[in-house]
Amino acid sequence: MSGVDDTAGDGEEGTADDSLVTYGIEDRPPLPTALLLGGQHYLTMVGANIAVPLILAGALGFADQPAVLGKFVGTFFVASGIATLAQTTFGNRYPIVQGAPFSLLAPALAVVAAAPALGGMPGWQSKLLFLQGAIVAAALAEVAIGYFGIVGRLRKYLSPLVVAPVIALIGLSLVGAPQIVDVLPSVEGAQQNWWLLLLTLGLIVLFSQYLGDRRKVFDLFPVLLGVVIAWLVAATLSVVGFYPSSSYSYVDLGAVTEGQLFYAIHPLQYGMPRFETSFVVGMFAGVLASIVESFADYHAVARLSGVGAPNERRINNGIGMEGLMTAFAGLMGACGCTSYSENVGAIGITGVASRFVVQVGAVFMLFVGFLGPFGRLIATIPDPIVGGLFVAMFGQIVAVGLSNLKYVDLDSSRNLFVLGTAIFVGLAIPRYLSTAGREGFLTGLEGVPLVGEVLATPAVGGTLFVVGSTSMAVGGIVALFFDNTIPGTPEERGITAWEALAEGEDDFTSPLDRLRDARGDTTTKAD
Repeated sequence: MSGVDDTAGDGEEGTADDSLVTYGIEDRPPLPTALLLGGQHYLTMVGANIAVPLILAGALGFADQPAVLGKFVGTFFVASGIATLAQTTFGNRYPIVQGAPFSLLAPALAVVAAAPALGGMPGWQSKLLFLQGAIVAAALAEVAIGYFGIVGRLRKYLSPLVVAPVIALIGLSLVGAPQIVDVLPSVEGAQQNWWLLLLTLGLIVLFSQYLGDRRKVFDLFPVLLGVVIAWLVAATLSVVGFYPSSSYSYVDLGAVTEGQLFYAIHPLQYGMPRFETSFVVGMFAGVLASIVESFADYHAVARLSGVGAPNERRINNGIGMEGLMTAFAGLMGACGCTSYSENVGAIGITGVASRFVVQVGAVFMLFVGFLGPFGRLIATIPDPIVGGLFVAMFGQIVAVGLSNLKYVDLDSSRNLFVLGTAIFVGLAIPRYLSTAGREGFLTGLEGVPLVGEVLATPAVGGTLFVVGSTSMAVGGIVALFFDNTIPGTPEERGITAWEALAEGEDDFTSPLDRLRDARGDTTTKAD
């Protein structure tokens, strides 16, 4: 494999396909290269990992308080770094970055809106404590789902025909991201912003697709180069006054030096979490959506990394670890952790699937979380640049999802029905719910004969709303139902070809498994 000077690991993931990746899962690039590659991975998720805390800060009411906001954003970075290290070391051991999930954002905003005020503290702090309690409790349910093997047992019902639309919907559901649509010419005042999105996208495409074979630097760092060059252009135009401070493309360099140099971030920094049953139930719906997305991400990263589809043990370890880290993030004051689809897409663009690189990036995230100025510098990346990055990343995810159809008989009318219906319904239902709104949806459920009063409760109706608002969850449920009820042979559904390439149940062991086995061997020898 070109460019690899040190190969480490136990070989559990198998050998990566040279045609797919430059650095495989077990490869360890030289440290200076790994630092840049890790920083590149970090840049691909920075938009989402900043967007979630900023949205929550606005709902909580301290978006205009730099001291509180800076520490809050830093907390998300620290939680993301620790969660990524834990997942890549003790969880599924895939090169997937962990970060704040959008799937938990809708129930989080509902909790913030409904949480009561507590005496002796600011209103935002009391609401945040109720949010933390809901996240921690729902995360413990995810821990049980993972380590009791519930998700892994469902794997036998999940053919390529189910996984393909779920992964594709991860990318398709994000075509309306504000970093994309809010900077288009049709939006009032956005006429000077769209070209920056195209510049970023054009640079990434130029480096990764046209120049990647000519220079190693273009092959390995297309995202980093594209974002940095576009940022320098935006910063220059901001300094000379071309972009006013109200522009989406404005780079506020003064914000970098404002605020604390270091943040003291630690668990329970805002106080003891408060628990309310209805809040926990609503948050659990977001956790279910997160599990579905992560399951699809595991298959996508395996496909892009050139290794077999994940086995049951790896899936269970991954979901269980995500639950633990979501609970940890809740104790810290962040909004949970899940696998980031942006970084899965980055593997496809850069060909870098090294676990070591992602771990280096995690340490980087952890560091900038405590270091105020650097985190604020990253936060100056304008939305149009993030939007251009999203187009490249999410388009790659859609393609990865559809590539699983190579194992499926696409001449089968049965398969075409399952695929088309899953994608269409997966896009249509969330769009309907976003138009109706949560309260409108609950009101509509009240009119259902006999069971309307039960369905319209926040516990039941709220859960249906959150799950129904998640494209990959809706599409996955539809595909799962039809693919397992409409008659079809294993060869027709792609199961036979897929199972031949999947890793065996003994091909993955986590460090905790190996430690337990070693202790068992020692005990046996002593006996």
